[in-house]
Amino acid sequence: MVSKWRKTEALLYSQSFRSIVPKTVRFNRNQLINMLEKFAMVYVKPDNGSLGRGVMRIERKQGQYSFQIGERLRTFASFDLLFAALRKETKSRSYLIQRGIHLLKYKDRRFDLRVMAQLNPSKAWETTGIIGRIAAPRKIITNYYNGGNAMSVTGLLGNLMSKQAVNNKIKSLEKLGVRVGKATRSKFPGVCEVGVDVGMDRTLTPWILEVNTKPGYLIFRKLPDPTIFRKIKRYARAYGR
Repeated sequence: MVSKWRKTEALLYSQSFRSIVPKTVRFNRNQLINMLEKFAMVYVKPDNGSLGRGVMRIERKQGQYSFQIGERLRTFASFDLLFAALRKETKSRSYLIQRGIHLLKYKDRRFDLRVMAQLNPSKAWETTGIIGRIAAPRKIITNYYNGGNAMSVTGLLGNLMSKQAVNNKIKSLEKLGVRVGKATRSKFPGVCEVGVDVGMDRTLTPWILEVNTKPGYLIFRKLPDPTIFRKIKRYARAYGR
Protein backbone atom coordinates (compact mmCIF):
# COMPACT_ATOMS: atom_id res chain seq x y z
CA MET A 1 0.00 0.00 0.00
CA VAL A 2 1.41 3.40 -1.01
CA SER A 3 1.28 5.82 1.92
CA LYS A 4 -1.02 8.84 1.73
CA TRP A 5 1.99 11.08 2.34
CA ARG A 6 3.90 9.70 -0.67
CA LYS A 7 0.83 9.92 -2.91
CA THR A 8 0.27 13.54 -1.86
CA GLU A 9 3.92 14.33 -2.63
CA ALA A 10 3.53 12.71 -6.06
CA LEU A 11 0.70 15.09 -6.93
CA LEU A 12 2.52 18.13 -5.62
CA TYR A 13 5.32 17.60 -8.14
CA SER A 14 2.83 19.02 -10.63
CA GLN A 15 2.11 22.76 -10.34
CA SER A 16 -1.42 22.22 -11.66
CA PHE A 17 -2.46 20.24 -8.57
CA ARG A 18 -1.01 22.47 -5.87
CA SER A 19 -4.00 24.80 -5.68
CA ILE A 20 -6.54 21.95 -5.26
CA VAL A 21 -4.72 19.63 -2.85
CA PRO A 22 -5.51 20.79 0.71
CA LYS A 23 -2.36 21.59 2.68
CA THR A 24 -1.15 18.33 4.26
CA VAL A 25 1.61 17.88 6.86
CA ARG A 26 2.84 15.12 9.12
CA PHE A 27 1.10 14.92 12.48
CA ASN A 28 2.86 16.38 15.51
CA ARG A 29 2.03 18.86 18.23
CA ASN A 30 3.49 21.98 16.61
CA GLN A 31 2.02 21.23 13.20
CA LEU A 32 -1.42 20.72 14.72
CA ILE A 33 -1.21 24.07 16.57
CA ASN A 34 -0.14 25.84 13.37
CA MET A 35 -2.76 24.18 11.18
CA LEU A 36 -5.59 24.95 13.62
CA GLU A 37 -4.47 28.57 13.91
CA LYS A 38 -4.46 28.89 10.13
CA PHE A 39 -7.54 26.87 9.14
CA ALA A 40 -9.59 26.37 12.38
CA MET A 41 -10.70 22.93 11.17
CA VAL A 42 -8.53 20.01 10.05
CA TYR A 43 -8.71 16.28 9.49
CA VAL A 44 -6.21 13.92 11.07
CA LYS A 45 -5.89 10.59 9.24
CA PRO A 46 -3.64 7.53 9.35
CA ASP A 47 -0.86 7.63 6.77
CA ASN A 48 -1.51 3.98 5.94
CA GLY A 49 -5.24 3.51 6.38
CA SER A 50 -8.28 2.47 4.37
CA LEU A 51 -12.08 2.59 4.49
CA GLY A 52 -11.97 5.78 6.53
CA ARG A 53 -10.80 4.01 9.67
CA GLY A 54 -9.19 6.28 12.27
CA VAL A 55 -10.06 9.59 10.56
CA MET A 56 -10.69 12.43 13.02
CA ARG A 57 -12.12 15.93 12.56
CA ILE A 58 -10.46 18.55 14.79
CA GLU A 59 -11.85 22.06 15.28
CA ARG A 60 -10.87 25.23 17.13
CA LYS A 61 -13.82 27.48 17.90
CA GLN A 62 -14.22 30.35 20.38
CA GLY A 63 -11.30 29.23 22.51
CA GLN A 64 -12.43 25.62 22.72
CA TYR A 65 -11.29 22.52 20.88
CA SER A 66 -13.20 19.49 19.70
CA PHE A 67 -12.54 16.29 17.87
CA GLN A 68 -14.83 13.74 16.34
CA ILE A 69 -14.15 10.16 15.36
CA GLY A 70 -17.08 8.08 14.14
CA GLU A 71 -20.17 9.48 15.88
CA ARG A 72 -18.26 10.41 19.05
CA LEU A 73 -17.72 14.15 19.54
CA ARG A 74 -15.57 15.39 22.42
CA THR A 75 -14.89 18.98 23.50
CA PHE A 76 -11.88 20.32 25.42
CA ALA A 77 -11.15 23.59 27.22
CA SER A 78 -7.50 23.69 26.14
CA PHE A 79 -5.19 22.49 23.39
CA ASP A 80 -3.18 20.42 25.89
CA LEU A 81 -6.26 18.41 26.86
CA LEU A 82 -7.17 17.92 23.21
CA PHE A 83 -3.68 16.75 22.29
CA ALA A 84 -3.51 14.30 25.19
CA ALA A 85 -6.77 12.72 23.99
CA LEU A 86 -5.53 12.60 20.40
CA ARG A 87 -2.34 10.88 21.49
CA LYS A 88 -4.41 8.04 22.93
CA GLU A 89 -6.03 7.61 19.51
CA THR A 90 -2.89 7.90 17.38
CA LYS A 91 -0.47 6.12 19.76
CA SER A 92 2.84 5.64 17.92
CA ARG A 93 1.35 5.26 14.45
CA SER A 94 2.07 7.69 11.61
CA TYR A 95 -0.71 10.22 10.97
CA LEU A 96 -1.22 13.22 8.70
CA ILE A 97 -2.97 16.54 9.23
CA GLN A 98 -4.97 17.90 6.30
CA ARG A 99 -6.63 21.27 5.96
CA GLY A 100 -10.33 20.76 6.53
CA ILE A 101 -12.66 21.41 3.61
CA HIS A 102 -16.24 22.27 4.52
CA LEU A 103 -17.94 19.82 2.21
CA LEU A 104 -21.24 20.42 0.51
CA LYS A 105 -24.18 18.63 2.11
CA TYR A 106 -27.13 16.66 0.83
CA LYS A 107 -30.07 16.59 3.26
CA ASP A 108 -27.70 17.78 6.02
CA ARG A 109 -25.16 15.01 5.33
CA ARG A 110 -21.69 15.69 3.94
CA PHE A 111 -20.84 14.27 0.55
CA ASP A 112 -17.89 13.92 -1.77
CA LEU A 113 -17.26 12.28 -5.14
CA ARG A 114 -15.25 9.19 -6.07
CA VAL A 115 -13.63 9.55 -9.49
CA MET A 116 -12.43 6.20 -10.88
CA ALA A 117 -9.68 6.35 -13.53
CA GLN A 118 -8.04 3.30 -15.07
CA LEU A 119 -5.59 2.20 -17.71
CA ASN A 120 -7.77 0.94 -20.51
CA PRO A 121 -6.81 -2.05 -22.70
CA SER A 122 -5.06 0.39 -25.07
CA LYS A 123 -2.82 1.47 -22.16
CA ALA A 124 -4.32 4.97 -22.05
CA TRP A 125 -5.79 6.54 -18.92
CA GLU A 126 -9.58 6.84 -18.92
CA THR A 127 -12.05 7.99 -16.30
CA THR A 128 -14.52 5.12 -16.15
CA GLY A 129 -16.90 6.22 -13.40
CA ILE A 130 -17.86 9.03 -11.04
CA ILE A 131 -20.21 8.53 -8.10
CA GLY A 132 -21.33 10.56 -5.10
CA ARG A 133 -20.76 9.28 -1.56
CA ILE A 134 -22.95 10.61 1.24
CA ALA A 135 -21.85 10.30 4.86
CA ALA A 136 -23.99 8.36 7.29
CA PRO A 137 -25.97 10.59 9.70
CA ARG A 138 -23.74 12.15 12.41
CA LYS A 139 -20.56 10.79 10.78
CA ILE A 140 -17.69 12.81 9.36
CA ILE A 141 -16.53 10.42 6.63
CA THR A 142 -18.36 9.54 3.44
CA ASN A 143 -16.98 6.03 2.98
CA TYR A 144 -19.68 3.72 1.62
CA TYR A 145 -18.38 0.78 3.68
CA ASN A 146 -18.71 2.90 6.83
CA GLY A 147 -22.46 3.32 6.58
CA GLY A 148 -22.56 5.93 3.81
CA ASN A 149 -24.83 6.01 0.78
CA ALA A 150 -24.12 6.20 -2.94
CA MET A 151 -25.82 8.52 -5.38
CA SER A 152 -25.32 9.72 -8.95
CA VAL A 153 -23.43 12.97 -9.49
CA THR A 154 -26.35 14.46 -11.40
CA GLY A 155 -28.64 13.68 -8.48
CA LEU A 156 -26.32 15.33 -5.98
CA LEU A 157 -25.40 18.42 -7.97
CA GLY A 158 -28.68 18.92 -9.83
CA ASN A 159 -30.10 21.10 -7.04
CA LEU A 160 -26.96 23.26 -6.91
CA MET A 161 -26.44 24.14 -10.57
CA SER A 162 -28.02 23.95 -14.00
CA LYS A 163 -28.03 20.79 -16.07
CA GLN A 164 -25.41 22.26 -18.41
CA ALA A 165 -23.23 23.26 -15.47
CA VAL A 166 -23.48 19.71 -14.06
CA ASN A 167 -22.42 18.28 -17.43
CA ASN A 168 -19.46 20.68 -17.55
CA LYS A 169 -18.47 19.74 -14.00
CA ILE A 170 -18.58 16.03 -14.89
CA LYS A 171 -16.34 16.63 -17.93
CA SER A 172 -13.81 18.54 -15.82
CA LEU A 173 -13.82 15.74 -13.22
CA GLU A 174 -13.21 13.17 -15.96
CA LYS A 175 -10.17 15.17 -17.10
CA LEU A 176 -9.01 15.46 -13.49
CA GLY A 177 -9.17 11.68 -13.04
CA VAL A 178 -6.96 11.13 -16.09
CA ARG A 179 -4.45 13.76 -14.93
CA VAL A 180 -4.25 12.21 -11.45
CA GLY A 181 -3.80 8.74 -12.93
CA LYS A 182 -0.92 9.91 -15.11
CA ALA A 183 0.76 11.84 -12.29
CA THR A 184 0.46 8.92 -9.88
CA ARG A 185 1.75 6.33 -12.34
CA SER A 186 4.72 8.54 -13.22
CA LYS A 187 5.91 8.19 -9.60
CA PHE A 188 4.60 4.65 -8.99
CA PRO A 189 4.93 2.75 -12.31
CA GLY A 190 2.90 -0.25 -11.15
CA VAL A 191 -0.28 1.77 -10.61
CA CYS A 192 -3.03 0.94 -13.13
CA GLU A 193 -6.03 2.53 -11.39
CA VAL A 194 -6.81 5.41 -9.05
CA GLY A 195 -9.86 6.27 -7.02
CA VAL A 196 -9.73 10.03 -6.51
CA ASP A 197 -11.79 11.38 -3.61
CA VAL A 198 -12.94 14.86 -4.57
CA GLY A 199 -14.68 17.19 -2.14
CA MET A 200 -16.40 20.41 -3.12
CA ASP A 201 -16.91 23.47 -0.96
CA ARG A 202 -19.54 26.19 -1.22
CA THR A 203 -17.73 27.76 -4.18
CA LEU A 204 -17.96 24.38 -6.00
CA THR A 205 -14.15 24.21 -6.08
CA PRO A 206 -13.03 20.57 -6.47
CA TRP A 207 -10.47 19.57 -3.82
CA ILE A 208 -8.44 16.36 -4.09
CA LEU A 209 -8.89 14.89 -0.61
CA GLU A 210 -7.15 11.58 -1.25
CA VAL A 211 -5.90 9.27 -3.98
CA ASN A 212 -6.47 5.54 -3.61
CA THR A 213 -4.25 3.21 -5.64
CA LYS A 214 -6.27 0.06 -4.85
CA PRO A 215 -9.78 1.51 -4.87
CA GLY A 216 -12.84 -0.58 -4.23
CA TYR A 217 -15.21 -0.40 -7.18
CA LEU A 218 -18.29 -2.35 -6.03
CA ILE A 219 -19.92 0.99 -5.12
CA PHE A 220 -20.38 1.64 -8.85
CA ARG A 221 -22.97 -1.14 -8.89
CA LYS A 222 -25.25 1.41 -7.23
CA LEU A 223 -25.40 3.57 -10.35
CA PRO A 224 -28.53 3.16 -12.50
CA ASP A 225 -26.38 2.52 -15.60
CA PRO A 226 -24.96 -1.03 -15.25
CA THR A 227 -22.53 -0.58 -18.15
CA ILE A 228 -20.32 1.66 -15.98
CA PHE A 229 -19.63 -1.10 -13.45
CA ARG A 230 -19.13 -3.66 -16.20
CA LYS A 231 -16.52 -1.49 -17.93
CA ILE A 232 -14.64 -0.86 -14.65
CA LYS A 233 -14.58 -4.58 -13.95
CA ARG A 234 -13.49 -5.43 -17.50
CA TYR A 235 -10.58 -2.96 -17.38
CA ALA A 236 -9.55 -4.23 -13.94
CA ARG A 237 -9.37 -7.77 -15.25
CA ALA A 238 -7.35 -6.63 -18.27
CA TYR A 239 -4.54 -5.33 -16.05
CA GLY A 240 -4.70 -8.37 -13.79
CA ARG A 241 -6.66 -7.26 -10.73
